[in-house]
Amino acid sequence: MSSPDFTQIKELAQHYETDMTRFLRDMIRLPSESCHEKAVVERIKAEMEKVGFDEVDIDPMGNVLGSMGSGKHLIAMDAHVDTVGVGNMENWEFDPYQGFEDDEVIGGRGASDQEGGMASMVYAGKIIKELGLGGDYTLLVVGTVQEEDCDGLCWQYLIKESGWKPEFVVSTEPTDGGIYRGQRGRMEIKVSVKGVSSHGSAPERGDNAIFKMGRILGELESLHGRLKTDDFLGKGSLTVSEIFYTSPSRCAVADGCSVSVDRRLTTGEDKALALQQIRDLPAAKSADAKVTMYTYDKPSYTGLIYPTDCYFPAWVIPGDHVVTQSAVATYKSLFGEEPRVDKWTFSTNGVSIMGMFGIPCIGFGPGKESEAHAPNEKTWKADLVRCAAFYAALPLTYLQKLDDREQMTDDR
Repeated sequence: MSSPDFTQIKELAQHYETDMTRFLRDMIRLPSESCHEKAVVERIKAEMEKVGFDEVDIDPMGNVLGSMGSGKHLIAMDAHVDTVGVGNMENWEFDPYQGFEDDEVIGGRGASDQEGGMASMVYAGKIIKELGLGGDYTLLVVGTVQEEDCDGLCWQYLIKESGWKPEFVVSTEPTDGGIYRGQRGRMEIKVSVKGVSSHGSAPERGDNAIFKMGRILGELESLHGRLKTDDFLGKGSLTVSEIFYTSPSRCAVADGCSVSVDRRLTTGEDKALALQQIRDLPAAKSADAKVTMYTYDKPSYTGLIYPTDCYFPAWVIPGDHVVTQSAVATYKSLFGEEPRVDKWTFSTNGVSIMGMFGIPCIGFGPGKESEAHAPNEKTWKADLVRCAAFYAALPLTYLQKLDDREQMTDDR
């Protein structure tokens, strides 16, 4: 198998910088918070058709899928196309949907997280077509929905209901120029306690649920410090993110209190462990606290409801895995230097792709993690170009790595 012409790939990716910029700015102009992605999905479908994908479809959940080629090795690339909201507009220096552009930067909600990855993937498909970089593979480029609300839900649907099972998936979440091969997992946990109300002038007649929760909160803070650490993924963590209460009035003892816990899971931690750690807290036992996982069951913009527990496993693929090595080889061939191989701090669709289903997932995407969910979000035009070149070159590099490994096996 002959290697692709990496110089030619880079030159063509650079040629399409203006087209990728235009496409990204069009997506930014279409507000697309989770469950409201219809307009941006339709815009992506039109661009996929324009650049020459063989087939383009929108599935019942609302994900947009463009395919190219008909080879036996199914390779997928993923970008979620929903965004978070804009938050306090006073923190923005420009309109988050009109955005801005200069010679180097594109600004707007979704620029890094994650519509920039979508622009690069689509034009990688165009580069593959123009340079004849096809082979014994089928490329599936997916724009997924509802990730910001429930990471991985879309890929649960794609794998379990639509039957897509690629050999590996490239996540185009922002990686600041690095190749990422894992992330901590996470859970959304609810802790609830009950009390008995009484008049606020005689609190001894009641049983204050907020006081009970206060003791649990102190023990949760202490538990955070005792959670395990992994050499690669780092430390497990927890934080209390929300608090709720019920009470007859401001002049009464509270008869109910609940908190939400954002629990980040490192290697070796799972949902059973995380729930039991909280249930075993002395204050939780004393208060007979109820500790449960949240369930996500919001309808997508198509109306489809696909319920799931809010549990998103940690995952890592080895540094010597053929997918990792293919990504590293592609990077070195294109850019002439060793890549930084690292991990995400935040969570991605990899929680289902690799975490639930064991399908290898590798990350390389335009933009920076620090831009995600922040005001004045931006990405860099040079990143769009580099990523488009990388996505176009990776499939053939992967096939070459497979051939090399098979040859080594035969030689033995």
